[in-house]
Amino acid sequence: LDYPEETAGRRMQTEFVAVPPFWTIGQTIDYMREDKNLPERFSQIFVIDPSFKLVGAIDLDQILRTKRAVKVEEVMHETLHAIPATMDQEEAAREFEQYNLLSAAVVDENGRLVGVLTIDDVVDVIQEEAEEDLLRMGGVGDEELSDTLLATSRSRVPWLLVNLLTAFLAASVIGLFDRTIEHIVALAVLMPIVAGMGGNAGSQTMTVTVRALATRDLDIYNAARIIRRELGVGFINGLVFAVLIGMVAGFWFRDPNLGGIIAAAMIINMFAAALAGILIPL
Repeated sequence: LDYPEETAGRRMQTEFVAVPPFWTIGQTIDYMREDKNLPERFSQIFVIDPSFKLVGAIDLDQILRTKRAVKVEEVMHETLHAIPATMDQEEAAREFEQYNLLSAAVVDENGRLVGVLTIDDVVDVIQEEAEEDLLRMGGVGDEELSDTLLATSRSRVPWLLVNLLTAFLAASVIGLFDRTIEHIVALAVLMPIVAGMGGNAGSQTMTVTVRALATRDLDIYNAARIIRRELGVGFINGLVFAVLIGMVAGFWFRDPNLGGIIAAAMIINMFAAALAGILIPL
């Protein structure tokens, strides 16, 4: 428990099977049969030198297929995907996914074997990280149903405050045209449609961004390209729906100029929503 939270060292199991490389397969089998302190379930045996440094591993199925007189060092795998104890647990889970691992040795800064990470441990990590990303996307913290009212309220206030500020910003823009709205009732009918489409577009972009951050597909090296891509998507979608709402508004209220104004508003709104949707999670 000396390792930081959310690291492989905190997730690892300290019960594992380790043998020296000069043992024979027969000695290894006898050791597994006779030692009562070994873990109940394991699929891999680690090979260590006298200083407890990891030098290899051997799978149980390989042991069963090898003659008793053969030494462990002759059949062990020297190429291992050892995981540093200080590695972030999400990065460790990604190693399991990338290399299709069932278990992996956990080593300290000196390469000494300190534990083992299994697929069961990784599944727990994936579930926790997915829940964390979902909460982040919803703008809530890591709250529990047993939390007090004040604690729950306090965890949700920051995101609601951001939404309030953006709402005031939108209201101030609309306020610039209050006299126009008084004379053109059609704008009051059509503006909620434009605002709703912008909200949905922003939610879509934010969802994609949060997922990209969670899977590490979005980083400082490709952030500019992703931002340009999402802005382009926002502009294209804005253009498509601008044509639709512009035609509907023009025919509905029999005013081509009104259709053009609403179409322009839709393009600007969808573009701004895409920008906000990708920048807020960053």
